[in-house]
Amino acid sequence: MTKPSDRAEAVQERLFAADEALGEAGAASAPLAVRLRPQTLDELVGQEHLLGPGKPLRRAIEQDRLGSIILWGPPGTGKTTLALLIARRTQARFFALSAVTEGVAELRRIIEEARRRRQLGRRTVLLVDEVHRWSKAQQDALLPHVEDGTITLIGATTENPYFDVIAPLRSRVRIFRFEPLSDGDVRRLLERALHDEARGLARRLAEARIAVPPEALDELVALSGGDARIALTALEAAVDAAEAGGTVSAQTVREVTQRRQVRYDRAGDDHYQTISAFIKSLRGSDPDAAVFYLAKMLAAGEDPRFIARRLVILAAEDVGNADPQALLVATAAAEAVERIGLPECGLCLAQAATYLATAPKSNRAAAALWAAQAAIEAGANTEVPLHLRNASFAGAKALGYGRDYKYAHDYEGAYVAQRYLPEGVDQRFYEPSDRGYERTIAERLRAWRQQATADPPNCPPI
Repeated sequence: MTKPSDRAEAVQERLFAADEALGEAGAASAPLAVRLRPQTLDELVGQEHLLGPGKPLRRAIEQDRLGSIILWGPPGTGKTTLALLIARRTQARFFALSAVTEGVAELRRIIEEARRRRQLGRRTVLLVDEVHRWSKAQQDALLPHVEDGTITLIGATTENPYFDVIAPLRSRVRIFRFEPLSDGDVRRLLERALHDEARGLARRLAEARIAVPPEALDELVALSGGDARIALTALEAAVDAAEAGGTVSAQTVREVTQRRQVRYDRAGDDHYQTISAFIKSLRGSDPDAAVFYLAKMLAAGEDPRFIARRLVILAAEDVGNADPQALLVATAAAEAVERIGLPECGLCLAQAATYLATAPKSNRAAAALWAAQAAIEAGANTEVPLHLRNASFAGAKALGYGRDYKYAHDYEGAYVAQRYLPEGVDQRFYEPSDRGYERTIAERLRAWRQQATADPPNCPPI
């Protein structure tokens, strides 16, 4: 029967198989991104805000005094690579689990081994890759062992841990945000790949007399989206496609990659950040930014119905009565999305987005609703006044329902001052702005309010 410690070691060995088993024969067949994986902290490109000289995270790694952490960021930015570098430097026993394929059973085996080691005064570090994939119950299983120091946790995730990691676990770790690599960082990696003879492409390029000009690197940098793995994989594919004695052109890069990879997850953090930027661009009257984020979402496969719904909401909330046509345009775009579908419905969304971005803005209608809701929540009287109640049933008149109601169309201008709000509610909720069509509404409402003030004494502000 296999001992728990043997199983735990097997788990660890899987992580390092691709990294440490690359001998002379294996190195040639491994992907370029694996062969070029940094061997020291100094080789790691990017994340200077975390790993630059003197930064707290770097000092903790170098001094082997690292506490439990979560590394959060997009793919291809160095999270797993950093975990491997930590594994090489630490004197602690290092284990790794993938939250995609392994669960609590494997975790328990590692915890059992970690307890035994702790009794001997030895530390255990556990990497949980894609930690956000674990359920709440699975994450709960980590808590006591992180809290009492049985293990030092390194969680790696591409998703926002403030959404996908339970709060008790977050409170026991430090969270470090990895950013997409800059264009300069990606170019440094590509140039390293071109000039490294042992792990890169230098020897192969020299033997085949293949040139990689700067414009090809420019194209690789542009398509990578800050993802080192995408850039290196595309470079290797472009070199594979080049003929001996030839050149890797920008066109070659475009042919092997087909299209730029847009970093986006419809259920993840970038989904929320991008729609937030889209809405704020519309609200801020910037049609260029709005169309840019619209294009990003469409390129990444976002559901156009989701985009259309947000346009309809924004038309009512942020444009409102400053341009009553805005809601009609947004609603028509939503209907067009249902009828037409992709890709052509993107044109309808673009028309609606640019219309809303350039429309005059007013949130006064929405603010009126929020104020009324707040008044009700605070205990305002919600009883309908007797003269406004429906008097169409037998006995209604005896109850006073509908008595003294004034039918507006019987009066000049189809307006007559009377109380519509419940007794005791004299607050004004809607205050139109002076922007767009709402200026006309404000003038009309001002005249009615003046008439109401001069008319029946029982009439509140309206």
